[in-house]
Amino acid sequence: MATERLIVVAVSDDLLTDQRVLRACDALHEAGLKVKLIGRSWPDSTPLNRPYESRKMRLVFHKTALFYAEFNLRLFFKLMFSKADAFYANDSDTLLAVGAAAQLRGKPFVFDSHELFPDVPELVDKPFVRKVWGRVERCFIPKAAARVTVNQSLAEELQRRYGVPFDVVRNLSSSLDTDVEERPNGSEDSRFLLYQGAVNKGRCVKELIDAMEFVDNYKLVVAGGGDLHDEMRRYAASRSYGERIVFTGRIKPDELKKLTPKASLGFCIMEDMGLNYYLSLPNRIGDYASAGVPVVASDFPEIGRVVKKYGIGTLVDEATAKDPRRLADTIRETLREWESMPEDERRNRFAAAKEDLSWSREKQMLIRIVKKTIQ
Repeated sequence: MATERLIVVAVSDDLLTDQRVLRACDALHEAGLKVKLIGRSWPDSTPLNRPYESRKMRLVFHKTALFYAEFNLRLFFKLMFSKADAFYANDSDTLLAVGAAAQLRGKPFVFDSHELFPDVPELVDKPFVRKVWGRVERCFIPKAAARVTVNQSLAEELQRRYGVPFDVVRNLSSSLDTDVEERPNGSEDSRFLLYQGAVNKGRCVKELIDAMEFVDNYKLVVAGGGDLHDEMRRYAASRSYGERIVFTGRIKPDELKKLTPKASLGFCIMEDMGLNYYLSLPNRIGDYASAGVPVVASDFPEIGRVVKKYGIGTLVDEATAKDPRRLADTIRETLREWESMPEDERRNRFAAAKEDLSWSREKQMLIRIVKKTIQ
């Protein structure tokens, strides 16, 4: 394949913190494709330092339906006048613009579904908006030249809904150089528990804050931005133990890779707010495993399968997640278990997980799919 083949990749965020998108673009670039990445610019955006072209659109609106309308309209016109051999839509909020432009220009496009978009918690109580996104998906998903998603459960559900197959390219970490034998032995002041990811509805950040009242000698670091970030930061500051809760805000992937291995424990706890969360396998599970950090996680199908298979953490039900004392008990018990675990056993558990939960394996699947599409 000629190296001049160009794929234009669209995503609705500001390009800086979406690890799935950056890993995919890096893989396609390394495979010899020209990549152009288009997203939006946040007020606090910083430049994206990648070996391929990127463009950030400055938008008037940043939330609600006005954002999605403005974003898709402007993206559509950019794609209509961009030099391209193929397009790549990340999630359904780019699908309208990408699908329409691809159809009008006679170009193939790849659809990468990171989640069940109409089922996100923010839309649970908005039936009209869900209906609109459902129509967008029904119109354009069957027209995609290739379709991928992040785990088998989502692939099966998407095929059931739209009658077309999806390939699975798991959302895994590319940070595989952490030596799990070298655990930090910090003082009590430096030991911390880590929540990484968006601070959004249904992510149980408030529950973690409440549980920290009963977990002594550790800090909670919340690494990520999101719709509820400022509210949760104010809430944490109002607690008597608020000095032990640190909010980093949005953080670059490279900085997160340095932070994660220093944690004593990671969290991936979510409310069961529909299939989108229930069937998910968040990339932070792979990030924790890659960094050798045990996890306390929700007992959902995909998450539970990984945690149980490799023995890399503790699963909790929603009742435990909602009860600060019970959640704190689980956190303390998990910390004791891993602190007393023989180093050989710990190393072996994470070595097995890292071998399977490897982006180097997944990206080969993605490259084959995209190259076949763009031929």
